[in-house]
Amino acid sequence: MARLRLPSLVDIHVHLREPGGEHKEDFESGTRAALAGGITAVLAMPNTQPPLIDSESLALAERAAAARACCDYGIYLGACAQNIAFAAELAPRVCGLKCYLNDTFGTLRIDADDLRTLREHFERFPKDRPIVCHAEGQLAASAILCAHLANRSVHIAHVSRADEIALIRAAKERGIAVTCEVCPQHLFLSLADVPRLGKGRAEVRPRLATPADQAALWANMAYIDCIATDHAPHLLREKDSDSPPPGFPLLEVSFALMLTAVHEGRLSLEDVLERMAHAPRRLFGIPEPEQTWIEVDTDLTWQPRGAEMFSRAAWTPFEGWTLRGRVESVTLRGAEVYRGGISYAVAGTGRNLAAR
Repeated sequence: MARLRLPSLVDIHVHLREPGGEHKEDFESGTRAALAGGITAVLAMPNTQPPLIDSESLALAERAAAARACCDYGIYLGACAQNIAFAAELAPRVCGLKCYLNDTFGTLRIDADDLRTLREHFERFPKDRPIVCHAEGQLAASAILCAHLANRSVHIAHVSRADEIALIRAAKERGIAVTCEVCPQHLFLSLADVPRLGKGRAEVRPRLATPADQAALWANMAYIDCIATDHAPHLLREKDSDSPPPGFPLLEVSFALMLTAVHEGRLSLEDVLERMAHAPRRLFGIPEPEQTWIEVDTDLTWQPRGAEMFSRAAWTPFEGWTLRGRVESVTLRGAEVYRGGISYAVAGTGRNLAAR
């Protein structure tokens, strides 16, 4: 391997913090970070302030993205008991419906005992738009069962444990319509890394798991459909506080981590592209833009530095790691938008993927 021209990447799980948390990230800083990581399309989560649960709150994110996004984007609608009756009407404006069954950053959550709300959303939301669930442990089984009863597919976000991937594997082997994603933090970090990172900087949802859980993810890579970052930026003063919020900024290092895994023989470059480019486009109905590619030096050795990143978080849990492989340039619809650490993208030129 050396310098290669490759298809651009898609990240189906990012938090861009707008509206309400722009000091951490906004659509411009987050999408510039995405481009630096070779990603030309991002799908933004709805647990903002306010949460994106109705037409008015959704419009706040739509206006912000239209004004500031540097790459293509989609926006999720958040599911809750209050929007059962009209969530489906908003489907043409969003890339999918996000159901939070576990605690996360923010207030958007369906109570674990409220199966009625979950089932109603699964029955009503259009089947041509994805439903993504934050469902850990036994709640993953609840989400898969509710989707199966509604005769539709479900996507399980950020799988992190051996029992979760075993459940998804068993469901897939029985022909149940479930897909899943795994994030770099759960592939490359575990509880063994907490002392190095420090308690606050290691805080993430799902939490870092055991080395055995980590090994189970690698062993079951054939059953993992997508690699997504769950890019969740917070400032260091927040992470180092007495109440550290959960999340890592990952857009700028995720592909390099996976390229490093290729060099280590854990998987092939084709495996990585399937999970970071082709499958996300296929599963989420995201067309590949014309005249769009990334140029990658697959042999370049480098070390991530938070101070050099586009994300406002300005830190990384992989600070100082030696990675092998880096995005050199990104061309989006014939325009070079990133090269060699410099962003040339124009804010507001990203396209809304929901406008099909």
